[in-house]
Amino acid sequence: MSAAPASVLEKKDGVSPPGPPSSDAPGPLAALLRNPKAMALVAALLVAVVSALVTANGAWPADLTFDVRSPLDDINTWMAQNRDTHPVFLYFLLHISNTSESAVDGVLSALEGLGFIGVTVAAVLISWYAGGANLRRRALTLAGIAFGTFAVIGVLDVWEEAMETLALMVVCVAVAGLVGVLLGLAAGLSDRAERVLRPVFDTMQVLPAFSYLLPFVLMFDVGTPAVFMATVIYAAPPMARLTSLGLRGADAAALEASQSLGASAWQRLWTARLPLARKPMLLGLNQTIMMCLSMVVLATVVGAGGLGDPIFTAISTLDVGLAAPAGIAIVLIAVWLDRTTAGFGERVDDAAPARSAFATRVVWAAMAAVIAGAAVLGQALGRTEWPENWVIDISQPINEVVGWIERELGSGIPVIGGTLTWANGFIDYGINPLFDALLATPWWAVLLVAGVLGYLAGRWRAAVTVVLALAAIGAMGLWSRSMDTLSQVIAALVVTLILGFAIGVLAARVAWVERGIRPVLDTMQTLPAFIYLIPMIALFGSNPAAAAVASVIYALPAVIRITAQGIRQIDPSALEAARSLGASTGQQLRQVQLPLARPALLVALNQGVVLVLSMVVIGGMIGGGALGVDVVRGLTKGDLGLGLTAGIAIVCLGLLLDRISQPGADVKERALR
Repeated sequence: MSAAPASVLEKKDGVSPPGPPSSDAPGPLAALLRNPKAMALVAALLVAVVSALVTANGAWPADLTFDVRSPLDDINTWMAQNRDTHPVFLYFLLHISNTSESAVDGVLSALEGLGFIGVTVAAVLISWYAGGANLRRRALTLAGIAFGTFAVIGVLDVWEEAMETLALMVVCVAVAGLVGVLLGLAAGLSDRAERVLRPVFDTMQVLPAFSYLLPFVLMFDVGTPAVFMATVIYAAPPMARLTSLGLRGADAAALEASQSLGASAWQRLWTARLPLARKPMLLGLNQTIMMCLSMVVLATVVGAGGLGDPIFTAISTLDVGLAAPAGIAIVLIAVWLDRTTAGFGERVDDAAPARSAFATRVVWAAMAAVIAGAAVLGQALGRTEWPENWVIDISQPINEVVGWIERELGSGIPVIGGTLTWANGFIDYGINPLFDALLATPWWAVLLVAGVLGYLAGRWRAAVTVVLALAAIGAMGLWSRSMDTLSQVIAALVVTLILGFAIGVLAARVAWVERGIRPVLDTMQTLPAFIYLIPMIALFGSNPAAAAVASVIYALPAVIRITAQGIRQIDPSALEAARSLGASTGQQLRQVQLPLARPALLVALNQGVVLVLSMVVIGGMIGGGALGVDVVRGLTKGDLGLGLTAGIAIVCLGLLLDRISQPGADVKERALR
């Protein structure tokens, strides 16, 4: 008599078939005792809890701290005194400074020379060309988005600030794109270069944006050069990564055909590899543009000017109405740039035949002629600047709405309380208890738990990195302030993961939900982080809860998308087998979909951690306090010793959180298939 066939779900990728547990299944305690990793983590947590209850004092010992701030202040003073005389400045840094300033000034002069008519026409034509340069819906829609963007910018009376931001953007995107392509070529064509650059890109990807500004302010002082260098280095990695990915993922058959025709290595690169990598490279350019915009706006704290300037002033004075025009302009520019670059990317997949080189040159020549004609027309009419009588002031109405929100929605609403009530509750029952628990736990117990988590996530190298990062924080005397920031990150991360996983699962299982939230997620992912602070002030005031909520909203799109993608991409045969065995919807989710989507969920966790930390630091501007406010104070008040030590602590926290949440290489590979 033959044996019964095994269940089609039996231990598939470690997932047991759905159904009731067997009578001889091990209990929770027995299962725990059989798992050495779980035992190690439970033991470390028990040690931390018991030690916290016994000592109730987790202060870092004073005799284990070192004065890092004074040497940094000395370096800052030396640089300030020698910027005009030392050879390093005169023959190297000064050239970078002058070149970047000249380039930005040149682009700004060109935009001013075109006038508002010429700039608007140029933006419309570029978007129209990105959509296909025809009368189809996509081209006309992109042209309409461009026209609406620049019309609203003018009407809101932020035209000059927008031109300053665009001028800096053009220069930064050009240089960051070039640097990214060169690094991507190196990583895509050389395995050795790829091994060297990969950990660099991984580290750069987890650092909050503020961390890039500090060292360049130290070298260049506040102003355009520091912003330019920080933006280029911050925005180049996506271009480099996706260029490398495109080169390595090129169709092997096409490359083999090119080689069989006698093409040299350079010919294969220019005629086969790069054309085949065009779509990933366009996606990389899109990401680089968005990151440049985010950094250029944020860098207003170090004198970047442009649209970020009124927002920073408004946040400092809690004047939401003052921030609204510039904030709306930044949102529109982000949407316009994102849709335009996405339009270029969509053309790669178009089935329609491409234009000939001659036709393309004719289109570009016609566009240049129209733009020049629009500029000349504006000069002839004396309309180079946006007319003052075409401006609408929305600051006062916005402030009236904010006042109404504070009066009517802040508190006193039956049953639900109100936004200020929620903020106070989140602080009292979420952030503060976590902060108290971290401060009550002895420092060595925190290092123990972090080291065990690092070891479980990435073995000894991750464990050592985590412990050294925490030790560096304590040695700089920033233990308490870092625990304050960490408590905000943990509280915001918990909310982010609960909402992100729930919405992601729902979007993966219900098609109309996915269609409904897609445009919302697309828009949210294009907005610079700075923009999220404005509505938070209106709703929650200036406190750590406002910074935490901004972090949740900022990180949600990535967590939702990765979760939904992981759920949708599981093996259909496993889900079909579960249904055939009579598994309920809940059983399918718990016993099949979530276990098989575990790699994607781990990637979502890691991305949520990185994004929440980045936003919590920026949230120091609206009452988040801790390390974020130290960085802002150091940048704005010229106290770089304070800012740099806080920045180093933020980098250490970033490494800590990334290493304990980072899935292994095999897990990431499975999640991205």
